[in-house]
Amino acid sequence: MIDIRAEGVDRLVADLAEVPEEAHRNIRKAVQFTAHGTKRTAQEFASGIAHAPDYPRAITYDTTDHGVGVGVSAEIGPDKDRRQGPLGNVLEYGTVNNPPYAHLGPALDRWTPDFERGLEKAAADALDGRR
Repeated sequence: MIDIRAEGVDRLVADLAEVPEEAHRNIRKAVQFTAHGTKRTAQEFASGIAHAPDYPRAITYDTTDHGVGVGVSAEIGPDKDRRQGPLGNVLEYGTVNNPPYAHLGPALDRWTPDFERGLEKAAADALDGRR
């Protein structure tokens, strides 16, 4: 699992305090869309590993809605309960005997600009909705 902190999101939440429900709904959509896209891209990047053919199907995501004014989070990565899911850290970061096979980090890098645009759109739509 890769943990990301977005400091600018705190400012955005504060700016949207006047329209919390609309902003929250739009931010939830942006998080869900980006989590799904990141998962699919990570699965694509992890495809074709000869010794871990089932590993891409172990990559999943979950979103958690913490409530209006608190936020939404997503966890993207291998489900340890799925076939070959426990290989996630070994594949992503490597070991002393195996080089890393980065797939989660690059997938997140690919989707970060889209997520930022989604948050900007969520904010704009919420603010436009109050006019």
